[in-house]
Amino acid sequence: MTDRIITPFTAESTAAQVVDGIDLTGRRAIVTGGASGIGVETARALAGAGAEVTLAVRDLQAGERTAEDIIAATGNKQVLVAPLDLADQASVAAFAAAFDGPLHILVNNAGVMAAPESRTPQGWELQFATNHLGHFALTTALHPRLAAAGGARVVSVSSAAHLRSPVVFDDIHFRERAYEPWLAYGQSKTANVLFAVEATRRWADDGVTVNSLHPGGIRTRLQRHVTEEELDRLRAASGGAAPWKTTEQGAATSVLLATSPLLDGVGGRYFEDCQEAGPHQPGTRTGVAGYAVDPEAAALLWQVSLDTLAA
Repeated sequence: MTDRIITPFTAESTAAQVVDGIDLTGRRAIVTGGASGIGVETARALAGAGAEVTLAVRDLQAGERTAEDIIAATGNKQVLVAPLDLADQASVAAFAAAFDGPLHILVNNAGVMAAPESRTPQGWELQFATNHLGHFALTTALHPRLAAAGGARVVSVSSAAHLRSPVVFDDIHFRERAYEPWLAYGQSKTANVLFAVEATRRWADDGVTVNSLHPGGIRTRLQRHVTEEELDRLRAASGGAAPWKTTEQGAATSVLLATSPLLDGVGGRYFEDCQEAGPHQPGTRTGVAGYAVDPEAAALLWQVSLDTLAA
């Protein structure tokens, strides 16, 4: 086992604290879902450190409002907005084709959680299609831009919900089994961790590293499909869950992985509360599941994803 990354930050640290003293002038970043929730605070912290930041968003009006707010708060005018719908492969391809020049930081932050059963026109289950396949297609399409940057970083925003389910390769899209929103979400979040493992294996020689994370419990629009009663039940079942984080705290681990010198050359790992997580222990809601960092599952998911997108 390689040495676990230890940082001076905690669950209470904010994105601004994590990036304090880091100069991102001349660096270019993309944040998917940058107009809501922790995406806003991730983008704000990167822009505040001097990066050019593109908010990749479905709602362009919300993106423009967010960009104006970040420009006003940071004085950095290099905050851009571009359309991206991760559930639409044509939208993903168009976004990637339009992004020119090197890309230093890609934060795959957007997602849907515990959505009612829904499918893309291809018949893919929506959460897997958005949270994994959309980001997989985006990142692989942007790989030449990342490789051109030298030392680029990709941040894959996962969740402790990955502990709910491995990727069920026999029935990823719930064609045979009954649809269950949390299992579908958990599977997609496991895919986010596995992606970091295999992408790092494939791309480390290009100077591209990918890490994944659990941001913590934050009240955002991500939970729009979940009732208060359901959230309370889930938190009670998880053994007296940690307190809710602010969005500024929720973005901290993403920003750490995107910027910290402690992560230079480090990839394929899973973080929570600004620290590299250890193996999951039964009875807890922390740590990383063995199936989520299994290199064979990661390689299989990569091939399945390629085959799915090519079909």
